Amino acid sequence: MVDDAPRTGHVYQINRKSQVPGEHGLPKRPVAEAAIYRAGLEGDYNVYRHDVSHDDPAMAILIVPKETLEEFRREGWPVQPGDLGENITSVGVPYGAFRPGRRFRVGGALLEISKPCTPCDNLFLLPYVGEERGPAFLKVTLDRRGWYARVLEEGPVRTGDRIVPVEAGG
Repeated sequence: MVDDAPRTGHVYQINRKSQVPGEHGLPKRPVAEAAIYRAGLEGDYNVYRHDVSHDDPAMAILIVPKETLEEFRREGWPVQPGDLGENITSVGVPYGAFRPGRRFRVGGALLEISKPCTPCDNLFLLPYVGEERGPAFLKVTLDRRGWYARVLEEGPVRTGDRIVPVEAGG
């Protein structure tokens, strides 16, 4: 049975990586707090979102549940928070509860889940993946790479902040 009931969780980790010439965007590094803006997380640069998707507001924030990362580890992939490029590593909200149209108050920001994140070959850059294991890792992360969200209300977010489901219009 898939657990997709919206429920309250919290921010396990906030992750970002600024644009650094010659460096790739993965993994993202933890910070204790940041502002969430309509364009994304303060201080974060996502090459795909910027260059390919032309700063699509539906891709402002990427969320991945810590529980999903733990599944990958049990399957033999040593994935850590921030490795998949997520801005928010959540805990307590099941992967299936993040569905398009659902809204969550994350710290002081209001986010609306827009679409799933599709695995891409940037994941090959992770030290435990590489070119040889890359196709297998893409297959493993299919339908589990995380969820993009648009920012309906900007606000601050801190590690430990609650993630609370909000009814549309509420």
